[in-house]
Amino acid sequence: MKVLPGGGAAMSGPVLRKLQGFSRLEEADAAALAMCEAGTRLVPAGTDLIREGDRPEGMLAITEGFACRYKLRENGARQIMAYLIPGDVCDLDISVLNRMDHAIGTLTTCRVARIAPEASRDLRSRPALARGLHRAAIVDEAILREWIMNLGRRSAVERLAHLFCELLVRMRAVGLTCGNSYDLPITQLDLADTTGMTSVHVNRSLGELRRAGLIERKGKRLTLCDLARLMEMAEFRPNYLHREMPTAA
Repeated sequence: MKVLPGGGAAMSGPVLRKLQGFSRLEEADAAALAMCEAGTRLVPAGTDLIREGDRPEGMLAITEGFACRYKLRENGARQIMAYLIPGDVCDLDISVLNRMDHAIGTLTTCRVARIAPEASRDLRSRPALARGLHRAAIVDEAILREWIMNLGRRSAVERLAHLFCELLVRMRAVGLTCGNSYDLPITQLDLADTTGMTSVHVNRSLGELRRAGLIERKGKRLTLCDLARLMEMAEFRPNYLHREMPTAA
């Protein structure tokens, strides 16, 4: 089998681009993934892709937009536990669960591929793809550990700074950045439910980062204006993402 080089038209889909960063994929692997990405549907913002308590079937792949894992309290309070961005596959081993212990929902309009159990088994039967999917799952667990650190041990502005640095690395890996900027089409309420703050506190913290010359947000576009200082503030080390260090420009 011919091994695909990094980049190129054959690796145009975000799932393909992401997994290519974790494993050397062959043309047949790329074709199998492309078939899964081709069967996508557009899902409006605020839609549950799967609810807590549902029986999971197969996997979900996000090819456009932002989704999240979340849990709700009885009073309706939401805790977002992970962002799912283009290229993310959730969840590799979800089919072994009898019932979901959390929900997955869209934060923005998303394009989503539902990968049936038989197609999922085919993907995992391919060694290079299985290796890439496994490494992606390990990184997902590492991100969760870092988010726990964020909630427990970082200040409000540090939480946001760390999150923005992380997203830069993740978005860059699937070709969705321009320099140190990327689209962040989520609300302050979403950020609040992610970082354990109120939306008012998020607004104040964003203002503090702007006044310090660290970030700029115009519409949905977020620019990390002084990445070196932002990384230093957040004590951001991207080793847990197993990606290259962003250029601190």
